Amino acid sequence: MRAHLLVVCLSAAPLLSCAASPSDTGGGTASTGTPSSGASGQSSGAETSPASGTGTSGQDSGQGALPSASGAGRSDSGGGGAGPGAEAGGGTAGTDASTPGAASGENSTTGCSVPPMPAFAALTTDAKLPDPFTSMDGTRISQKSQWTCRRAEISAEAQQFEFGTKPPPPASVTGSTSGNSIVVNVSSGGKSISFTATVSLPTTGKAPYPAMIAIGGISLNAQALAQQGVAIVTFPNDDIAAQASASSRGQGKFYDLFGSNHSAGAMMAWAWGVSRLIDVIAQTPATKIDPTRLGVTGCSRNGKGALTVGAFDERIVLTIPQESGSGGAASWRVSDAMLAAGTNTQTLSEIVGENVWFASSFKQFSGMTNKLPYDQHTVEALVAPRALLVIENDIAWLGPLSTFTSSTAANTVWKALGIPDHMGFSQVGNHAHCAFPASEQGDVDAFVQKFLVGGGTANTAIMRTTSNFTYDATKWQAWTVPTLQ
Repeated sequence: MRAHLLVVCLSAAPLLSCAASPSDTGGGTASTGTPSSGASGQSSGAETSPASGTGTSGQDSGQGALPSASGAGRSDSGGGGAGPGAEAGGGTAGTDASTPGAASGENSTTGCSVPPMPAFAALTTDAKLPDPFTSMDGTRISQKSQWTCRRAEISAEAQQFEFGTKPPPPASVTGSTSGNSIVVNVSSGGKSISFTATVSLPTTGKAPYPAMIAIGGISLNAQALAQQGVAIVTFPNDDIAAQASASSRGQGKFYDLFGSNHSAGAMMAWAWGVSRLIDVIAQTPATKIDPTRLGVTGCSRNGKGALTVGAFDERIVLTIPQESGSGGAASWRVSDAMLAAGTNTQTLSEIVGENVWFASSFKQFSGMTNKLPYDQHTVEALVAPRALLVIENDIAWLGPLSTFTSSTAANTVWKALGIPDHMGFSQVGNHAHCAFPASEQGDVDAFVQKFLVGGGTANTAIMRTTSNFTYDATKWQAWTVPTLQ
């Protein structure tokens, strides 16, 4: 019988588009020594292009062994590493990413030793996209098994310089389900928060269902997901960390728990909240959600958030950021080059003043993106070896050439791991922002069937663009793609 994908909606109040009938969900409670936290609410802010004045929607080691798709719980710092929240390697083995299902852990890299992060002044300048295969000590990885600890380094860098630290699982997480709601309770350091997710179960199939977690709401075709047995869970990201404006820093339940001066920007706070939601799903069979078959999606600013969630929690099997632009799939370096060439696209210098999605210290890279020791192509690669489908538009502000270039560079990681079908890029233009075009439905269906529902055989090794972009490797890539053993 076909398995079904469950979409879960987290919000302070149920979202009409994600409502489930009472008969679809059972009641129940669960608790664990690992606290869970979350947020509720749907983003209502808009990203604005200064040129157009129009806003975008707020929904906006054994040789030859493939690294685990997920593993043991994360550590707040890598062994020996000074970077915040550094992921480190080792961990328990998980399900091979070629089949639906993730291993049980949030982070499989806790056994890796990550070097201390360099100070900003010590960072060297590199105008090209940094080599994802060269470790911080200057050596290149040659085996698939080495990707886990290379990923730990990239994660540490991204947290240190861009996103802020993702805290480890808290001391206590409990949860319950009733009707179409999942309640998540988190306690840490003598403080507690709660948030609610709303769940829409499919009308066909058999529980437990696979689920798509929607950051702030869903812009994909929800009906098509349901017809495939997909449930939808909407995560109330604004409840966890506000994103109303540049004055929203430190506001939301995440900061109620960890303090308003915590280094995490809003997107990392959301990622932590989704992880706590997953904790409760894993603890609570009554949710009727399969914790080993979870996807995440979001559009625009919430697409940036979806990529962040997928990059920093290995229990997410499929990540689909939609029209995420700068801070999502777009390269900081390439976006700067686009602006310099006359295309009005969003850059790092602009975005750090617009909102609080990133760590406050990220602004030191304004006008100096060439000092970043990584770029968004390696943030995308944090998802590997799990599945990633990047969906983009042709809106200049979103940096379509930048997202194509960054995603093409990221795709080399999946190729080097021998699983090119686990990563795809689909850019279709000539439609409104976050108005998912029917012509991309087949791409989404292929990834959902193969990596969430199971049994899919359609081609997922796709890199397509209706804008006829070409990848300028001479300009952006000074490194070769290894054949990892």
